[in-house]
Amino acid sequence: MESNKIIGGKIKSIRESRNLTIDEVSERSGVSKVQIERIEDDVEIPSLAPLIKIARVLGVRLGTFLDDQTELGPVVSRAKDLTDINTIRFTNDSTVSHKHMEYHSLSQDKAGRHMEPFLIDVASGQTDFTLSSHEGEEFIYVLEGAIEVVYGKEKYALEAGDSIYYDSIVAHHVHARNGNPARIIGVVYTPF
Repeated sequence: MESNKIIGGKIKSIRESRNLTIDEVSERSGVSKVQIERIEDDVEIPSLAPLIKIARVLGVRLGTFLDDQTELGPVVSRAKDLTDINTIRFTNDSTVSHKHMEYHSLSQDKAGRHMEPFLIDVASGQTDFTLSSHEGEEFIYVLEGAIEVVYGKEKYALEAGDSIYYDSIVAHHVHARNGNPARIIGVVYTPF
């Protein structure tokens, strides 16, 4: 959970450096003032959608909240280095305190990136969820288990070896299927 605290602190620091109030960020992003306060105070585990909207208003990449390195060359991620330190946990909905996805950044040291690749562990058992949307595109490749992607009014069942690529402006949600956890590679692109 330490990475989530880093995110809240970075958002607050960037917001203050831009001389923006929480009210201004809320108005420009469409994210409620209460939610922004809860994210900054590390009370709430945010979903990707509000983080992307806040990043847009602050004029930074989503990855700015996740890293502090400035490597210009290639970045290699080693399996042995995927620890809790570089794990970010998100919920599907801002009012739910449990986590259902653990994101392991695969690019946290790469400066100036336009994509956010993650190794994602999807917990089982989530039956209640809220669809979310944000600018950009997403690509998901299922490594283990099975997931369901709700995309607008459609549902897509994916198993190991399957993939999906979609515009994330359409309301969507990703969760495990068949009562078992899953592991996926997810790549998020947000225009800047």
